[in-house]
Amino acid sequence: MQPENAHQARVLTSLRFHGPQPAAELAAQVSLSRSKIGQELLRLQELGFVERAGKAESRGGRRSGLVQLSRGLRFLGVDIGATSLDVGITDGRLELVARAAEAIDIEDGPEIVLGRAVELIDKLRADGLLARVDGVGVGLPGPVSFRDGFTVSPPIMPGWDRYPVREFFMQQLDCPVLVDNDVNLMAVGEMYCGLARSVRDFLFVKIGTGIGCGIVTAHRVMRGSSGSAGDIGHIAVQETGPVCSCGRSGCLEAWFSGAALSRDATALARSGESPELHRLLGDRAVLTAEDVGIAMRSGDPQALGLVRDGGRRLGRVLAGLVNFFNPAMIIVGGGVARLGHPLLAEVRAELYRRSTPLATSSLPIVLSELGEHAGVVGAAGMAGDHVLGVQPAS
Repeated sequence: MQPENAHQARVLTSLRFHGPQPAAELAAQVSLSRSKIGQELLRLQELGFVERAGKAESRGGRRSGLVQLSRGLRFLGVDIGATSLDVGITDGRLELVARAAEAIDIEDGPEIVLGRAVELIDKLRADGLLARVDGVGVGLPGPVSFRDGFTVSPPIMPGWDRYPVREFFMQQLDCPVLVDNDVNLMAVGEMYCGLARSVRDFLFVKIGTGIGCGIVTAHRVMRGSSGSAGDIGHIAVQETGPVCSCGRSGCLEAWFSGAALSRDATALARSGESPELHRLLGDRAVLTAEDVGIAMRSGDPQALGLVRDGGRRLGRVLAGLVNFFNPAMIIVGGGVARLGHPLLAEVRAELYRRSTPLATSSLPIVLSELGEHAGVVGAAGMAGDHVLGVQPAS
């Protein structure tokens, strides 16, 4: 099921970006006559794409009826991270209807991880929350060929190289399926439902097990010629340093990511340099980025030093991106972003110091408010855009 003509696609695009509108305003938005917009809206309602949504605010006369994307539509977002699996269902307006999540290990391979995703989907069905599926979006924590629907040589995903993820879900669910890098989908989530709703050009930076960047310009995700745009975790910040998962040395991701913080905090705990980290380690094998945050907030100088060093390195890389791309906003998300404002303060200081005044004069650098929902909402949004024929204007 897709729009029958370009007029309908333009109507759906306007509703996606501008929300519920009276028919007269829609007609002006998409350059259609009132009689023509009435015909197209009637057909879109018959197809199940739109619905009536009450009355607009009064402007002194009779209140106009509003039209919105249908709440009966169901888009499925599957957000697969290195250590987590999230499945979410949204309606046509990308409002989250239901969500299920669990911990995973991406190194278990595609058969096990994708099988668990299907089990979560089946559970949502059994609970009566997913009577229909109009489209599916899938996010993966590695380089993705968007055209082909699979990962290509992902550093932290053994066994996933060119595994047919899109075909797997199409066979299971019999509907359109799109696959993309998880960071790109988090950027889509922010564009539609987060802090970037009114921003045309922005960067979304995810700091998790690894580091990646979603690049949005004129409301479009920029994937590059092969789908690897935004892979900033493998920008070298020093000539030498820890060996990265990609096999090279000195990458940003090897210096500052969830995995890097775990490594460095565990070393500080075992050496006794940080009594607080040593206490938190206890009998465990390793510490986590969350432990670093706990120690930092308790006043541990070693933990704070890890956060500050990492923030400065990230700020240095982002300064280069700001000078090149000139975004209107930078949003920081992912598990490590829970370190919060001490991390953001270091990123801001380094970025502002190294970027041109014109590029940073009105550049907000903020923490994501969508948090763990960004990926599933963005994945559902990508699938919805495909089904609805959404084409943002350049």
